[in-house]
Amino acid sequence: MRTVLFALLLVVLPVLGTGQAADPANPLITDHGLFRPLVIVSPDRDDDDYQRMRTLLGASQAKFQARDMLLYRVENGRGYRNDMPMTRFETQALLDALALRDDMPLTTVLVGKDGGKKMQLEGFVAPETVYHLIDQMPMRAAERD
Repeated sequence: MRTVLFALLLVVLPVLGTGQAADPANPLITDHGLFRPLVIVSPDRDDDDYQRMRTLLGASQAKFQARDMLLYRVENGRGYRNDMPMTRFETQALLDALALRDDMPLTTVLVGKDGGKKMQLEGFVAPETVYHLIDQMPMRAAERD
């Protein structure tokens, strides 16, 4: 009996200690080390600043892709990864991992390849601002060499 309890503790304790970031529904887990996710949360899909950001990101796709970026959007509570719908569980896990809410003002978060938040800003954010920040990162400099 003790062996069974000990084995159970070895399995359960690491899972309990990992917090929300380890939620298996969190899509950022699969991006770790591969992409720089850009997460945009807008409570209103028709918000002018949000639409302007989407237009500018679309016009700068080559720059976006050259920096190994991946776009997540949460609009009116619905999540998308590269324009593909996510489940509500994935969407909530993404928001939880970044300490965001789907009803907050327009918010943009840049996540590094290391999984850490590199930027979080409210309101309109020009893509060039994000690209400039990425280009200043040591990992990005090493990728260009």
